[in-house]
Amino acid sequence: MKELQYLNKYLKKYWLKLLLGVIITIIARVFSLVMPSYVNKSIKAVEGSVNGTLSVPEAESLLLEYILIIIGAALLSALFTFLMRQTIINVSRYIEYDLKNEVFDHYQLLSLNFYKKNRIGDLMNRISEDVGQVRMYAGPAIMYGIQTLTLFACLIPLMFIKAPTLAAYTLLPLPFLSILIYQISKIIHQRSTKVQEFLSNLSTFTQESFSGVSVIKAYGLEPKMNSELKSLAHEGKETSMSLAKVNAWFFPLMILLIGISNILVIYIGGKQYINGTITSVGIIAEFILYVNMLTWPVAVVGWLTSIVQRAEASQKRINEFLNEQPSITNTEQKPTPVEGKIEFKNVSFTYEDTEITALNNVSFTIEPGQTVAFLGKTGSGKSTILDLVARLYDVSSGEILIDDVPVQKLNLDSLRSAIGAVPQDAFLFSDTIANNIRFGKENATQEEIENVAKKAAVHNNIMGFNKKYDTILGERGITLSGGQKQRVSIARALMKDPTIYLFDDCLSAVDTETEEEILTNLQKESKAKTTLIVSHRVSSAKNADKILVLEDGIVLQEGTHDKLNATEGYYKELYLDQLTDKHSSKVG
Repeated sequence: MKELQYLNKYLKKYWLKLLLGVIITIIARVFSLVMPSYVNKSIKAVEGSVNGTLSVPEAESLLLEYILIIIGAALLSALFTFLMRQTIINVSRYIEYDLKNEVFDHYQLLSLNFYKKNRIGDLMNRISEDVGQVRMYAGPAIMYGIQTLTLFACLIPLMFIKAPTLAAYTLLPLPFLSILIYQISKIIHQRSTKVQEFLSNLSTFTQESFSGVSVIKAYGLEPKMNSELKSLAHEGKETSMSLAKVNAWFFPLMILLIGISNILVIYIGGKQYINGTITSVGIIAEFILYVNMLTWPVAVVGWLTSIVQRAEASQKRINEFLNEQPSITNTEQKPTPVEGKIEFKNVSFTYEDTEITALNNVSFTIEPGQTVAFLGKTGSGKSTILDLVARLYDVSSGEILIDDVPVQKLNLDSLRSAIGAVPQDAFLFSDTIANNIRFGKENATQEEIENVAKKAAVHNNIMGFNKKYDTILGERGITLSGGQKQRVSIARALMKDPTIYLFDDCLSAVDTETEEEILTNLQKESKAKTTLIVSHRVSSAKNADKILVLEDGIVLQEGTHDKLNATEGYYKELYLDQLTDKHSSKVG
């Protein structure tokens, strides 16, 4: 139960509704106890009419009265049972809602390293399947637990008061039922855990397969993927079948022991009636009803144990992530304005997961409003610089200053609000094009959206679609081409109108003519903005105020386009190569 203590804050939050639910549950069970007693009285009235102690009209009058009381009590019990579910089960849904939001909010706080170590399918399974198991503890377990306690507290003393010997024999099989159900529940818990783990693996496999469907098709791997899924499905079938086989014992055992209890009631009660120990057959009918009322609560004891065990296992899995502390924390709570000066002082950075040193003793300064381009081969550390500016990672050594303040001392929300980033892998949501652009500014008008789309040279493409800006994109923007996705991402960054722009090789899928148009628009748009451009193309960098050429995490060259073009080095070689390629493509 240690893991489930985490839910106490939610139980305290909804304590009033839970208390009301407890009271309603007790009232519902008390009304349900009226029926067996009045069934006994009804049979006694019939017996009185038969043996002459009551006249026929009196017996009929009493019988009608008792039947009306039974119906009234049953209706009231049903009403309060409905209200019970509306309070306690609703509370469990509120807790499920709150817990899912808490997990999701925590997921967003966790750093990028966390997502490199954990699979998306597993993250999704914990926020869905595991939270669902916890809800069963916060709702049905509480509800049925209170019902069981109420029935035990009221029924068992009542049975012993009415017929002690018959009560003792009647209750004899019920502890065995509870023990059997408990043992079965333990096995169910073990096998349920395996099913949960399988669902995590299945979620991961399907999520990756659907996301990478274009790669699967391009490589003709459909048969291989189908084979892997069949193998996974077979494993899932075996795991689920092993659970189903144990579950199959649950109700047959319950029915068997109910039958044994009923037989004991009829046999022992019949003997006592014959011997004169009990005076009416009605008491036998009453006890049969009591047995049937007690059987489910007794079985529930084992079932509740299973629910609690599964909930504890699920909450433990959830707590593993909730206890995970983000490596990037917001140390400054007050908003801090950002003007755009960026300074790297002897910055080195090594990725934890791969232990690759991406930057080694890098230093440079960018003044507010400057445009700086970073060029270099793949793996030279260009993208890492942008990630460090946005504080997606913290440096391994050295210091980054924003407006002469260490980046760790800036309010994290203020810093990221001042940044408009276009990542290397353009990510778009499965929503309309307009809403994807509006992501940069929630209250943006249609006119503003179209304006930034024109600056990103994607407006004409969008107007060519049937639904124009209302076109729904597929997952990760699969509806659009690579170049269109990049340009929509640029439009989204422009819509934000930030202090700092981070463009990470965001024109790689765009032709040179469109690139020139976008760069011209960006130059106008970012005159007063600090702009960092990462690119493999010299053409993206030639209008920059400063160019830094990187190799193996070290700044190899630094200067303007003209200065670097006049000296020997990687930049000049790259420029000449791309100039030749451009000339060749024009001739062709």
